Amino acid sequence: MTPLLACHDLTVGYGKLAVARGLDLAVQPGTVTAVLGPNGAGKTTWLLTLAGFLPALGGTYEVGGASVRRPSPQRLNAAGVVLVPDNRALFTQLDPLENLKLAARTGGIGVTAAMDLFPALGKRAKVKAGALSGGEQQMLAVARALVQDPKVLLIDEMSMGLAPVIVEQLVPIVRRVADETSAAVVLVEQHVRLALEAADRAIVLVHGDIVLAADAAELRAHPSLLEDAYLGHETAHAG
Repeated sequence: MTPLLACHDLTVGYGKLAVARGLDLAVQPGTVTAVLGPNGAGKTTWLLTLAGFLPALGGTYEVGGASVRRPSPQRLNAAGVVLVPDNRALFTQLDPLENLKLAARTGGIGVTAAMDLFPALGKRAKVKAGALSGGEQQMLAVARALVQDPKVLLIDEMSMGLAPVIVEQLVPIVRRVADETSAAVVLVEQHVRLALEAADRAIVLVHGDIVLAADAAELRAHPSLLEDAYLGHETAHAG
């Protein structure tokens, strides 16, 4: 089966400065891939490149089997690659319903269905996005992505700045989104345990290199593999 998104030997960075290199990824419909690793490893830079906000410095990148030659956020979004950035990038002076209606695209799950995924957000539907709590803003950012009919959903640091109880509610929704919409989800996340519970596969990035790639179930069963990867032990590609 042709992956919804794939890259091979990708190098990403800023200008001529490479931040991460040798990046390989292939994601299928209805799957969740967790990208893990310490701060500064290059995870966000990778996602920004996949979403078209940064040009690749090397390697190849395909969406739906077609090579991406002149990437831009607009072209990739139109092809179904949708990013939920770590800063959420909401229209803060608009309420949740207005944010969703502006983003809604034919084929998406619809504004009502998106709100139903987040009951707490529904109770705040007429409050300006800038006045929402951090957790509510993150719910809105994910809901806004879903109404755009994503084929590939890139989520950067969903848990950033949120209380653990909120994170416990949000991360399982990623699994539900993949199962119910058949989107492929790439999740950059610091909460390793929760990410692995939602994911099918996991990649660990350290100092700009993939040091581990394995099935999430294997990493849940053998946490020492993750510990070795984070501590910089030799590269491992399990599973």
